[in-house]
Amino acid sequence: MRIGIDARLLYYREGGIAAYTRHLVEALAALDPQTDYRVLHSRKDVHTLAPGTNFQRADLWTPCHHRLERWALSVELLPLRLDLLHSPDFVPPQWGARRKVITVHDLNFLYYPQFLTAESRRYYNGQIARAVRQADHILADSEATKADLMRLLNAPSDKITVHPLGVEPRFKRLPEEEVETARRTLHLPPEYILFVGTFEPRKNIPGLLEAYHRLCADLSDVPPLVLAGRQGWLTDDLAVQVKRLGLEARVHWQENPPSALMPALYNGASILVAPSFYEGFGLTVLEAMACGTPVVAADRSSLPEVAGGAAVLVNPDDADSIADGLRRLLTDPVLWAEMSTAGLARARLFTWQRTAEIVREVYRRVAG
Repeated sequence: MRIGIDARLLYYREGGIAAYTRHLVEALAALDPQTDYRVLHSRKDVHTLAPGTNFQRADLWTPCHHRLERWALSVELLPLRLDLLHSPDFVPPQWGARRKVITVHDLNFLYYPQFLTAESRRYYNGQIARAVRQADHILADSEATKADLMRLLNAPSDKITVHPLGVEPRFKRLPEEEVETARRTLHLPPEYILFVGTFEPRKNIPGLLEAYHRLCADLSDVPPLVLAGRQGWLTDDLAVQVKRLGLEARVHWQENPPSALMPALYNGASILVAPSFYEGFGLTVLEAMACGTPVVAADRSSLPEVAGGAAVLVNPDDADSIADGLRRLLTDPVLWAEMSTAGLARARLFTWQRTAEIVREVYRRVAG
């Protein structure tokens, strides 16, 4: 059986779907030393993701998200004679493999099209129905995404397999001196509330800022708020809002923090807050839990499923609800300790090995 895994996105970005692809390939290599894998790279990518002798690189010219991608990629794949192609970015080529598996991480673009750029709306909204219909099988990150696929796109239940994502072992409790070194490197305050994610509308950063403003009005010793992540889109008003609310001295921006320092960044936080309107999985919640940091999360989409009762859930549409969730953890040390302990136990259930086991079984079943 020859399986192709589309890893072209790794040339363009590091996080999100690119990180999913990298972790999955590495876990498959540890799990499956016999199957013939072809890892499909952009020809421009100088880095090779081929972690085993049965993983070979194949260079492709077709760029990601090109308007002719479906057709150009099909032509390039034909010489590889793939039994199965896995498309982690969900849009498969028109042909080029005997069977096709796609991963649908979320359907945010159908629920909240106003949160996307016009280009992204054209690419995702215009192709998701065809991709779901054309795929031989669909991998979903969560039961919430599976339900969305069935509700919004009429995908049959038996065509969808849920494969929860994993937490890297490096996300764990760290020695205090390591956390302190990272804090000084990143110029962070001694205590802080942490948000991690792309700065984009669905993450609900405006709602978080309003909630934080109200919390500061009620409590005199609220830790600063650290917003860590990369710039996304439609976020020009965030700095204006910070200034309007008088939070310039309290809000710290950490754009593109080094990946190596992320475990320490989580460890040093008093709370992680994830107030998103929609998440297909919400991996940052588990990463924080694995570091022993209690979590305040939105009661929407996959977040309650992932948290599994080990987080304080809030209404992302209600700034008072977000503020109250933060207040509860900041002022109740017993609740803080309970959530920290519960989060550590919850995070241990999610491993990339388990993700890869589910994916390998889908490969075998679909390829016959």
